[in-house]
Amino acid sequence: MNYYSLNHKSPNTTFKNAVVEGLAKDRGIYFPENITPLSKDFIENISDYSNHEIAFEAIKQFVGDEIPVEKLKEIIAKTVSFDFPVVKVDENIASLELFHGPTMAFKDVGAKFMAQCLEYFNKDNDDEVTVLVATSGDTGGAVANGFLGAKGVNVVILYPSGKVSDIQEKQLTTLGQNITALEVDGVFDDCQDMVKTAFLDTDIQRTLTSANSINVARWLPQMFYFFFAYKELHKQHKDLVFSVPSGNFGNICAGIMAQKLGLPIKHFVASTNVNDTVPNYLKDGVYTPKPSKATISNAMDVGNPSNFIRIQELFDNDLETLKKSFSSYSFTDDATRETMVKIYENSGYVADPHGAVGYLGLKKYGLQENEFGVFLETAHPVKFLDVVEETLPVKVEIPEQIQKVMNNKKVAIKASSYEDLKAFLMH
Repeated sequence: MNYYSLNHKSPNTTFKNAVVEGLAKDRGIYFPENITPLSKDFIENISDYSNHEIAFEAIKQFVGDEIPVEKLKEIIAKTVSFDFPVVKVDENIASLELFHGPTMAFKDVGAKFMAQCLEYFNKDNDDEVTVLVATSGDTGGAVANGFLGAKGVNVVILYPSGKVSDIQEKQLTTLGQNITALEVDGVFDDCQDMVKTAFLDTDIQRTLTSANSINVARWLPQMFYFFFAYKELHKQHKDLVFSVPSGNFGNICAGIMAQKLGLPIKHFVASTNVNDTVPNYLKDGVYTPKPSKATISNAMDVGNPSNFIRIQELFDNDLETLKKSFSSYSFTDDATRETMVKIYENSGYVADPHGAVGYLGLKKYGLQENEFGVFLETAHPVKFLDVVEETLPVKVEIPEQIQKVMNNKKVAIKASSYEDLKAFLMH
């Protein structure tokens, strides 16, 4: 499988190069040349397959022969090593819980898959690869955990000072070994811009790649969740509508890829907080990125989502075609808190702020009688302990995965500009 840059000014390249480079030389993000739907027979009989088998079928064409079949199956087994339960919340709405992995966030799947691929590609190579990643919250912890101790891979995580939760900060600043955290004086978009600038800086001699969802190996495995949910729900014989809390739009884009592979998903809702670049675009047809604003659903505090260009590509850059199976709505922090309370009062379910935004998206969309809605619960409520315990009459139990990092000492390097990052990378 070859990949092309969405800026169309770089040569096409292999899966391996797309993973190792992260971003094309023309600053474009990579996209697969072909998407071949899976057989109808496979989709119709999905209940007969294990999650490992489903994940293998979904991803194999995008890897091609660059990783041997047995090795790819081994990578999948290490990646999909926890549960993805579908939990009913209303009569026609369920939560798809993606937080049962090591760092309790949906990004554990993509980070682990990418780390395993990179380690495989680097196995006979003495050169070290530096993974540069910007995080608005959960990416940093998932990447730090996924790459911890990986041979020949150093990880540098940039995060906005004071704009991630305490637990998120602990997860990305306390592991040591091959993981370094840079605490940036700014917002997530500043971190992302610094990462993109470093890729193009010819003064930096080390091999750089990205572990944000711009990297194909981080982005594509997110398709798995949608297949697993479909396996759970298809016997209800209702049309499925997925509402995805969206920041950088990688997760929902992977869902659309799953749809293109033949998964019968009727509609996607991209639910955002007040960072409403995409909802505004769907309203007025003008794409206007803007600086991100801080909210209680901080993993979605993105004003210029990198993956939206992939979504446009999937719909041939045609806004009217996009609107037929894709909606996007924006919600305030007040609405998010009210919804957390409402969900809890109705069902006893504790949603984190991101899940609550996803639930709101389904309500705004307005499910019909023959439709069933699934919102993605992307992080465990413990990741947003203050917000959850202030909003709901609950005491969140601290899971073992989190207890392990709570008492560790934070180690981070302060950075106020791109020059600080460059100086660190040149050192």
